[in-house]
Amino acid sequence: MIMEKKKKKPNQYINQYSEVTASGQHICISAHKARRVIDQIRGRSYEETLMILELMPYRACYDIFKLVYSAAANANHNKGFNETSLIISKAEINEGTTVKKLKPRARGRSYPIRRSTCHITIVLKDISVDEQQERDKRKKS
Repeated sequence: MIMEKKKKKPNQYINQYSEVTASGQHICISAHKARRVIDQIRGRSYEETLMILELMPYRACYDIFKLVYSAAANANHNKGFNETSLIISKAEINEGTTVKKLKPRARGRSYPIRRSTCHITIVLKDISVDEQQERDKRKKS
């Protein structure tokens, strides 16, 4: 008895990932202060995120705004995604190195100055690709 192997249909979207990243390293702001901003934008759409970051009064907003904008530019240029269908799927902040300096004080003494840095990673996900995959699954079943 000869068994025939079933040929598997190649998945159209297996090579086309729906996520795009942008990362910034050694940004001179503490990780705690940057997390305060990141927690507000996680899971939101790209356009809503830009509006929130422009209106928030924190210094970390500018650096995070540039990273989100860069990630959207990567998505548009490298993958051809539309910016209106992007959401922030993952945003993480890790502590970086601490820059250590000495401040001169009176009588020849010095006090240490510690500037903490952080690494920020933004991941954008295209929800239109996921919707297309769900439609294809429904058609097959």
